[in-house]
Amino acid sequence: MRADALTTPEQACPIAPVVDLVFSRWTTPILWTLNEFGRQRFVELERRIGSITPKVLTQRLRQLERDGLLTRTYHAEVPPRAEYEISDLGRSLSPLFATLADWSAENLPKVEVARSAYDSAS
Repeated sequence: MRADALTTPEQACPIAPVVDLVFSRWTTPILWTLNEFGRQRFVELERRIGSITPKVLTQRLRQLERDGLLTRTYHAEVPPRAEYEISDLGRSLSPLFATLADWSAENLPKVEVARSAYDSAS
């Protein structure tokens, strides 16, 4: 067995844990929405994100709260309500999101051209 075969994914790519944390399905749209629009109730998040199911939104919100990327504030009213807000830790991802938005605007058209060229050659 080669020595490098013993390398864990985290050792091979030190950003892998962050990519798994931030870019798992639905996590980025939730964080983006909270960062752009501020504190949101569940229904507001659901409307802004669109095609996410309530079950998946609940799961992702709980995970993001557990990870410290958002905070949940419960209001013991009738009817009860909860609000979600990006935490300081989550907000620290803003420069990354801005960089990715810039990259997307500049490079996604190039990706589409490359895909078309590849598909037409196949």
